[in-house]
Amino acid sequence: MLTRLRRDPWVRTALFALLCVCAGWALRGHWGQAREAVLDLPLWALPLSVAAAMAGLTAQMLAWRALLAGLGSPLPVRAAARIMFVGQLGKYLPGSVWAFVAQVELARDRNVPRVRGTAATLLAVGVTVAAGLAVAAVALPLSSAEAARRWWWALVLAPLVLAALHPRVVGWGVRLAARPFARFREVAEAGALRIGGRTMAAALGWTLVAWIPLGLHAWVLTWAVGGGPLDSLLPAVGAYALAWTLGLLAVFAPAGLGVREAVLVVALAPVVDAGSALVVAVLSRLVMTAADMAWAGLSVLPAHSPEPA
Repeated sequence: MLTRLRRDPWVRTALFALLCVCAGWALRGHWGQAREAVLDLPLWALPLSVAAAMAGLTAQMLAWRALLAGLGSPLPVRAAARIMFVGQLGKYLPGSVWAFVAQVELARDRNVPRVRGTAATLLAVGVTVAAGLAVAAVALPLSSAEAARRWWWALVLAPLVLAALHPRVVGWGVRLAARPFARFREVAEAGALRIGGRTMAAALGWTLVAWIPLGLHAWVLTWAVGGGPLDSLLPAVGAYALAWTLGLLAVFAPAGLGVREAVLVVALAPVVDAGSALVVAVLSRLVMTAADMAWAGLSVLPAHSPEPA
């Protein structure tokens, strides 16, 4: 089936159409939940929030591209964007692994081996979790004491997870994870999945950069529903970083449903009431879905000039 997906353009077109339909259905559902709140927002709020979300997704893509290059498969920016942004539509299919599968298979079109594509994608998730916890650990104790008290264990994990990004620790983890899988084990033992310090630093740097606009998208929404423009900055950035990270780790909750909302209600309590915090959570899902679809659509547009090397 995977071979046919790669070789048959009709199968690929049908799958892309299915992904777009599922993402559109999710967008429609979020719009239904957020319609009244959107109508009450200032005109600038939603476009600015979507733009910030798209900027954050761009930096995340560049982090994944850096990891892939460090593993031996450098890609042009446009090719990496097409693979990641189209592949990420897979998260709107039932199940939690389709985005990763789609990303790895699309990367094979650019001669990226499955083992390497899988390693880069999983490492990108790990780097994103580490950076998200670090951002929350800095922002929340300064702005939301209740959130810091309730999720202290997650904030304490931040330096430990960051330390785990050391290339030697990553190499040991890759070899350990590869043991049950013969092909992965052979590649890992041969040293083909070795990550250098410069590569990890680049990936972590891009991911930390990503959290600036991702946090700002939540801040714009918090401000728009009644939070003070200055008072809500740190709570919104820290709240979204922790909410996104814990939602990702809560594999029992589809797309972090329920977990993100709980974190946002507590973390945003110093600046908005619980009802407004829930509105921010719903609006954020709408914004992030719109950003996913916008980048997926832009990435498949034909290029008018040669791709950069």
